[in-house]
Amino acid sequence: MPDTILPEVVAPSLLSPLLKDRPEIRFLDVRTSGEFASTHIPGAYNVPLDTLGEHTRELLRVADTPIILVCQSGGRARKAEGSLKAAGMDNLHILDGGMNGWIAGGFAVVRGAPRMSLERQVRIAAGSMAALGGILALLLNPLFAIIPAMVGSGLVFAGVTDTCAMGMLLARLSYNRPSTCDPAEFVRALQAGREAPTGNWTAPASAAACSS
Repeated sequence: MPDTILPEVVAPSLLSPLLKDRPEIRFLDVRTSGEFASTHIPGAYNVPLDTLGEHTRELLRVADTPIILVCQSGGRARKAEGSLKAAGMDNLHILDGGMNGWIAGGFAVVRGAPRMSLERQVRIAAGSMAALGGILALLLNPLFAIIPAMVGSGLVFAGVTDTCAMGMLLARLSYNRPSTCDPAEFVRALQAGREAPTGNWTAPASAAACSS
């Protein structure tokens, strides 16, 4: 059953003081493992969105646990909510503003070596392809204009359908899947009621300075 105290979208300012009185609340971070290793909420469990379907059956065993879905800004958390609710999980809530909102509020985080967020990777990849296609169309052959046209069409499609094929592809790169994060291990810990696994996520002094 849904938690009647927690709203569907929970503001960090409301959630942070609640955690002291509600130790059963769990954070499920659906960002890539690379993003999670870079910065995450203490005690959060990491199951990237593109692997969520592989673990839905196990997650159903904690359907009564109040779970706060976390991503970078909120979009992937909403997709995860739709997928898990369709499977029968109702006690789901979304962290308003995602990690961006949590960090902006000055709440505690665990920091590792800095990594680029998936959203930034998508913007850089799409922008680079569009720019390259435009330059090639000007210098070599007008037919190269099809590249920025396809990129633009893909971005429109992503906005209308709330899906991003480029993001899903980038999420599978080894850069976004560090060996320190194992989604299956996080799921097992969540099922068993154990604390989330810890990895080698503490950034060196120089890296921490760069990420602050």
